[in-house]
Amino acid sequence: MTIPTDPLSLFLILSSLVLLGLAKGGFAGIGMVCTPLMAMVFPPMEAAAILLPLLIVQDAVSVWLFRHSWNRRIVAWMMPGALVGIAAAALFSAMVSVKALLAMLGVISIMFGAWQLWIVYHRITSRPLSIHEWPGLIFGAIAGFTSQIAHAGAPPYQIWVVPRNLPHMEFVGTTAILFAMMNWAKVPAFIALGEFTRDTLMISAIFLPVATLSTFVGSWLVRRVHGRGFYLLVNAMMVLIGVRLVWGAVA
Repeated sequence: MTIPTDPLSLFLILSSLVLLGLAKGGFAGIGMVCTPLMAMVFPPMEAAAILLPLLIVQDAVSVWLFRHSWNRRIVAWMMPGALVGIAAAALFSAMVSVKALLAMLGVISIMFGAWQLWIVYHRITSRPLSIHEWPGLIFGAIAGFTSQIAHAGAPPYQIWVVPRNLPHMEFVGTTAILFAMMNWAKVPAFIALGEFTRDTLMISAIFLPVATLSTFVGSWLVRRVHGRGFYLLVNAMMVLIGVRLVWGAVA
């Protein structure tokens, strides 16, 4: 596998990496669009394999920064479910075709993008869904499944955690710790599926500086950019990319 050199492919790759960095820098949730963007250039599982080492490096920074501010009960409830979801997604990925994965990735993009658009456009505020903690296992499993397929575990996580109205730094720290653990848990699955190759790791290494720099840019921009308009644009793009992936899978 070689790095495409045509302008469109390079634009899609760089856009994915920049958005990945912005997500880790503070624009929570926009990282969902990274794998769908990459999947317009590479096969879906190879796209996810290229992004995973970058996520792990960025997670290391986030965990160090927020290691004293995280909710241990939320992580304890969600992580067991996440492990089940990751394993289920790995088995699913091994049994279906590339076109089926593209279609599923597209559907995930459309659903989550549309859901986020609805929330942002209508300025919906969070309300507690349940006073119980056990649903964390279910939402953890969903987050693990979508994270393994598309690095898109944020929406299921947010559905259960955001209504709990954690202090800001505790929410950020909990997110950093949980997703760092989930990303490491995905490594054996990617190895078992044979998705980590010399080529994917080389591409990850080549683009690591871009992803890392974007993280710092994100932490700077998040204090200066009007969030609502930015999220509307990103989530609309996610829906359109999802439509494109589904069309490519069924055409």
